[in-house]
Formats: sequence, structure tokens, C-alpha cells
Amino acid sequence: MSSLIKVDNLNKSFGSKQVLKDINFEVVKGEPVALVGPNGAGKTTLFSILCGYIPYNSGSVSILGETPSTAAVKNHFSALPQDAQLDPKYSIDKQLQFYAQLQGFTSKQSIIEAHRVLSLVGLADSYKVKPLELSHGMRKRASIAQSLMGSPQLIILDEATAGLDPKHAKDIREIISNLSGDITFVLSSHDLSELERLCDQVLYLENGKLQKHKVQTSDDDLQYLTLRMKQHSDNFVQEISNIPGVQNVSLLQGKEYLISYKVIENSAPLDITFLTLCYKNNWAYSQLVKGKTLENQLF
Repeated sequence: MSSLIKVDNLNKSFGSKQVLKDINFEVVKGEPVALVGPNGAGKTTLFSILCGYIPYNSGSVSILGETPSTAAVKNHFSALPQDAQLDPKYSIDKQLQFYAQLQGFTSKQSIIEAHRVLSLVGLADSYKVKPLELSHGMRKRASIAQSLMGSPQLIILDEATAGLDPKHAKDIREIISNLSGDITFVLSSHDLSELERLCDQVLYLENGKLQKHKVQTSDDDLQYLTLRMKQHSDNFVQEISNIPGVQNVSLLQGKEYLISYKVIENSAPLDITFLTLCYKNNWAYSQLVKGKTLENQLF
């Protein structure tokens, strides 16, 4: 499968400060990919290099097999910075038509394309309005519509749901999920639960180094379940530990537990056994996750 993004031994410094150190990763067509890390880890610098906004010192970077920002890439790759907004002085239709024409659409085609992308983000009825007439969440969707113009293969979204209320954040996640069959998204976000819902691959940056890049539900021959209980029970750990195959039950924080176990042939799946014990012992739980949560994998 051909690479959408391929980065080899990438290094970037600003003066004497090295911001990215020997970064290596590959993104192929498929489910959204997450880019996470603390503030100052190098995420914005990496995004800027992928977009061709800034040069790098050494290594190699290719987008769709081409050098970033070249003409061959532009109509197949788009990026939306965190604070990107449409111009408040002009109606959404005028702006999207203008951007479509910059991509090579004719005047007639640009009208069709503007309608198409607004329909994809649920704003078909907001075609003629100006951005400030929309709610914050709707303005965010309008910005995402711009990134969808020309049907790119690859889109980078930086903090796509930052500052949105839960409903509008859910709307954005649904847009990404619905379009992921045709478009590969690279998502930056501090909301790990959001990324956990959307992404199978994670690029974790810390101090300019890539630390982890795969979401794992197992480790060698061990499998994991993460449980969040509603209350503690005196016999909980002992009962779970007695299940055949269970290797360890550890308290993570609060009422959250991590169970490591080995699959035993011809035995019921551990999650089914756990639910049976919940019913038998009248245990109340609030969440059951297959594998480790993304937060626990990274930190």
C-alpha cells in the first residue's frame, strides 16, 4: 500500500534548540491517525513541515510521494490550523467559491463544489450567511468544509473540536468518522477520549521525539480490560483474580482497574465472565474498555 505520509530521520532546529529529533513514521490510507503530546512537544512544528510551511534541517518528508507544498500535492492534501476561520466580512458561499476557483474549478463548478462540501458538514442551509451569523460550532464546520474542497485524500486537522460544546464536538467527530472511508485524517487533540474513539494509530511526541505510534489492546501474549467501577467492593479484586487466565488486577486511579489476562482456549471471553460476576455480586460499573485506555498507554 502506498504511503500518504512518509517521514524518515526528520530533524528540525530553531537556532540551538532542536525541536524534532530523528522522527520516523508512515501513514497509509485508512482510519484517522492521532498526533498527541504535551505543549511544546513539537506537534505544531511537525504539522508545519508536513504542510510545507517551514523547512527542516535533515531527513526526508514525502506527502503522497511528493515533496510537501508542491503543485502535485496541493489538490490532494489539505490542512486546517486550530484557529482557522473564514473571513467574517463575506458570505460563506462567496468565500468557498473563491477557494474552489483557486484550486482550478470553473465559476460554475465552484458553486457546485461549495454546495457539496457544505452538505457534507451539515450546513447546506447556511450557504448565503456570513460566518458571524453562525454559532461557534457551525463556524468550525464551515472551516472544515473548506478543507474538504477538491476531495483531498489526506487532511490534517489541528484541534478540530477545541472550545466546542459537547454537541458540536460530537458533530465534528461524526463528520470525520463518516468521511474516513474516503479521506485519511491526521488529528491533533488534547482530548484523548475523542482520539480513542476515532483512531487506531497514535503518534506520540514528547520533547521532540516520537515515543509511541500504535494503539495496542495486547502486549505479547497478554490481553487487557480496563474497568471503571461505580463503587469499591471488598471482594472485587479477589473474585476477578480467581478467573482462569487472569494474571493481574491493578488499581489505576480512583475506581479504575486494569486487568491483564491470557486467553484460554474454549473458555468464555473475559468480558462476558466479568459481566456475569457483576450480575452475581451486584457490582455496578460505569465503563468497560477492551484493552488499555489511550491515557494509560501513553502515560
